[in-house]
Amino acid sequence: MDFDIPKDIQDYLGELDRFIDDVITPLQRADDNDRFFDHRREHARTDWDNNGLPRKEWEQLLAKSRKLADEAGHLRYAWPKEMGGKGGSQLAMAIIREHLAAKGLGLFNDLQTEHSIVGNNPFILMFKEFATNEQYDRYADKLLNGGMRTGFGLTEPNHGSDATWMETRGVRHEKDGKPGWLINGEKMWTTGMHVATHVMCFARTSGKDGDATGITCFIVPADSPGLKIEEYLWTFNMPTDHPRISFTDVWIPEDSYWGQIDRGLGIGQSFVHQNRIRQAASSLGAAQYCIDESVKYARNRKPFGKPLSDNQAIQFPLVELQTQCEMLRLLIRKTAWQMDHMEHKEIERTISDKVSMCNYWGNRLVCEAADRAMQVHGGIGYSRHKPFEHIYRHHRRYRITEGSEEIQMRKVAAYLFGYLGPKREQFRELNEAEKAAKKGEYVQPVPAHGGVR
Repeated sequence: MDFDIPKDIQDYLGELDRFIDDVITPLQRADDNDRFFDHRREHARTDWDNNGLPRKEWEQLLAKSRKLADEAGHLRYAWPKEMGGKGGSQLAMAIIREHLAAKGLGLFNDLQTEHSIVGNNPFILMFKEFATNEQYDRYADKLLNGGMRTGFGLTEPNHGSDATWMETRGVRHEKDGKPGWLINGEKMWTTGMHVATHVMCFARTSGKDGDATGITCFIVPADSPGLKIEEYLWTFNMPTDHPRISFTDVWIPEDSYWGQIDRGLGIGQSFVHQNRIRQAASSLGAAQYCIDESVKYARNRKPFGKPLSDNQAIQFPLVELQTQCEMLRLLIRKTAWQMDHMEHKEIERTISDKVSMCNYWGNRLVCEAADRAMQVHGGIGYSRHKPFEHIYRHHRRYRITEGSEEIQMRKVAAYLFGYLGPKREQFRELNEAEKAAKKGEYVQPVPAHGGVR
């Protein structure tokens, strides 16, 4: 069993560091671009008089850095090779995202905007997996060249974790003799709609509320008649690009769905597994940054004539956080490695609980580490002249988004107690008995191994 980072990934981390030092950092230092990262960051980034959206200058700077990263061969690292990428693995992406986040705030990796010189781009892999041949021919060039930018519309004003109860509906409808779909409903937190060309809209197309099947994923052009941005929701960390959008008799052609009709939630699951493991790695890196900065400060700060680090009240909380980082790092890398060795459908059946463990614990850990860093640094730690409040405000959202930590703990519990996952067969008889009991029937439970306990 080898726990060392593979040499090719180690070498690539060095290549990234050199690119950051030689290209990205000079860009950040030029023209007062540091205003987007120092104590002025929130105001510099936010156009308060334009719905709280990102300022154009901020987005232009991000775009410029992505262009430089693309020219250097980094931006598309995780893309499939046949789509112009390097086929970066889940393990590599987890290590890279931790590495970049552990450097702190910078133009090379701004987690608030999901910006990085090594793009995440889960939509690319979703497109490769689920698009039809005709859709691939129609959209591939635009997607690969940045001409297609897509929002993700799953959550609704009244339905978040309970996605199977969504109210958005898609019904078949002919228009001018052409078959198609009519979509009506609302979506929330559809990030990036101010620049999106399309939105992935999940809608119920059959079945009843609560059914896991009967939901279809549609690709809807953002300029479709009847699609409207109702408002932008201001958040704990600004700027915002998270709107509530409405669909009023939005018509799209018949072939506008991805994957299979009535099987759209599988697409959503492929999205969240990739994002959750990578987000866990980013949160781990940011937590490690908070710990490292706290250690440096405590060693150099000398209240009452001796280092702050001499005090166990300073040492022990950081010891506990560092211990958690070490354990989480191993679980993230093991899980990412396992993901690389199975199809996305198999991930859901066998290790989805491990992905959830990594994600909910990583997102909780970084919030605890940022809070502790503020405490260790005292007054200056609470100020915006240090990045800890920014890290806390940003990462606090991940304890809710893409699956709240309670929902992810519920997933872990389902695997642990055999309602889902590999243990399901072990508890098959009990599961069947419980299902029958819910229907008002009674079935004598049979011990899993035919014995008496």
